[in-house]
Amino acid sequence: MTSVAMVVNGKSVTKEVEGRTLLVDFLRNDLRLTGTHVGCDTSQCGACVVHVNGQAVKACTIFAIEADGAEVATIEGQANKDGSLNVIQQAFQDHHGLQCGFCTPGMVMSAAALLKENPKPTEAEVRSYLEGNICRCTGYHNIVKAIMAASGQDVAAIAAE
Repeated sequence: MTSVAMVVNGKSVTKEVEGRTLLVDFLRNDLRLTGTHVGCDTSQCGACVVHVNGQAVKACTIFAIEADGAEVATIEGQANKDGSLNVIQQAFQDHHGLQCGFCTPGMVMSAAALLKENPKPTEAEVRSYLEGNICRCTGYHNIVKAIMAASGQDVAAIAAE
């Protein structure tokens, strides 16, 4: 067992973990932050995207000990301080960017990373950025619309595909 310490959603945590514990398992099992989903365990689906030191990372691809000393943000930390939805979450709700909701945490976390890098992405840039996130329900159209809306852009011109 190895001790890991990190700041998760603004709170310091220290736990003992086995060296082979994936960050996604640490978050879900040890910290009970179950919003980060395990979809494929092979880095294909993006349901487990979190931010590690401000960078979008698939939490199934790194060990918890690799995040020792890091700042980690999960979907649970995205809401506003008063508990209301943040701009991206609200846009997903307003533009029907979710259906079953399984991919949504990873999509929201990826969207947050994209908008931090590129505050006014084009539709093509949003679609390209989301290539590492799989949704089996929506066909991506409303997810793209939601991200564009969260960036403050007019989404009325986005044609349905």
